[in-house]
Amino acid sequence: MGRKKRIFILSDSVGETAEHVVNAVTSQFSLTDVEFHRNPYVNGVKDIEEVIMEAKEYQSILAYTIVIDELKEYLDRRAAEENIKTVDLLNPLTNAISQSFGKQPAHEAGRIRKLDDDYFQRVAAIEFAVKYDDARDARGILKADLVIIGVSRTSKTPLSMYLAHKRFKVANIPLVPEVAPPEELFQLPSNRCVGLVITPDKLNEIRKERLKAMGLTSGATYARLERIVEELEYADKIIKRVGCPVINVSNKAVEETANYIMEVLKMERGT
Repeated sequence: MGRKKRIFILSDSVGETAEHVVNAVTSQFSLTDVEFHRNPYVNGVKDIEEVIMEAKEYQSILAYTIVIDELKEYLDRRAAEENIKTVDLLNPLTNAISQSFGKQPAHEAGRIRKLDDDYFQRVAAIEFAVKYDDARDARGILKADLVIIGVSRTSKTPLSMYLAHKRFKVANIPLVPEVAPPEELFQLPSNRCVGLVITPDKLNEIRKERLKAMGLTSGATYARLERIVEELEYADKIIKRVGCPVINVSNKAVEETANYIMEVLKMERGT
């Protein structure tokens, strides 16, 4: 029986890039007996030695994305001393860019970590938007970067998700005459809230299409013009009480509204 096979993935950051590359390559082989070990945040000789000591016990490959030359040289030298194969996943592309574009790499560890941080912030914002969608939990109102209020079918949820991808933690609250909005809404600074309004005719059209998609008749109360006017008048009172900026979404795409919201927030906050 041969020695166990392992591929060690080393990175000075989280190591996702290296792992994706290794997975892409190994998927071309039938490697049912190979173990993968990711070693993130390798920033010193001690970190490398720990991997070397473990790797030499197996039939191993060290695949790495490390940018500091001294650490790369140390890793390659120690691996060679222990007869362990190393693969620098960044070097071929780094050299190609340097030679083709006449630029030199920064050799700065952790630069990609900024992208990793950006990724995790985006994920956290998306999870927040899902958790506090449609006033499911009023506690999210005071935690949010932004609260969106408006009647049903004014694109509150799509806007929340779009802004979440921009790393805004957004909660949204539907305004319905029969349901009083959470008291937290009136404790919120007005510059952390946006009210969405729409013309009755446009909302009538949108709601009829929604009912049709659900297999219901367009004559339901939800889509009646009288009901829509009642909801919009109620929403207008709440929005004025909150004192927040107002955006008419009648003829705006979600992206356009989102960009406008971000501009309004910048002006309101003076940033």
